[in-house]
Amino acid sequence: MKKPSSRIREEIARLQDQLKQAETREAERIGRIALKAGLGEFEIDEAELQTAFEDIAKRFRGGKPAATGKKDAGDGRAASGAAATQKPSADASGTGEA
Repeated sequence: MKKPSSRIREEIARLQDQLKQAETREAERIGRIALKAGLGEFEIDEAELQTAFEDIAKRFRGGKPAATGKKDAGDGRAASGAAATQKPSADASGTGEA
């Protein structure tokens, strides 16, 4: 027997609520870890911080992180080096790579 559309909508709403709760828990966990690592003390551009987090995610997924030393705004200066600043603490985390 097929479900009526109202029942499917209820399930979707319930699943969206579960997703929101799971994302909130994950964000709070990552936020606590970032604060413990000292990231709350720095003025870091959000896009640059996201790139650094993506590099960390790639590292733990077994991929290679993005290249460092990217040019910033085409003015010949290297990017601010947030990834280089964060790398020692990431390496010192004590977690082994698979």
